[in-house]
Amino acid sequence: MQATVQPSLSNVQVELLKLFAAGVPDAHLEELKFVIARYLLEKARVEADKAAEAKGYTPENLQQILQKQL
Repeated sequence: MQATVQPSLSNVQVELLKLFAAGVPDAHLEELKFVIARYLLEKARVEADKAAEAKGYTPENLQQILQKQL
């Protein structure tokens, strides 16, 4: 019999499991999804801004790049 290795849960997964174990109404679940999505979007924006700044991009440069891609 082959044993399978299961990765341990992340700290975020553990906290979410604790929350859901208590029972969350569907309305709250939708709100939580929105909050998590907004949080992740903000993190992505910060990282994108850092990358753009490191490369010396300006909003105008980025707009030109986008126009070339279309």
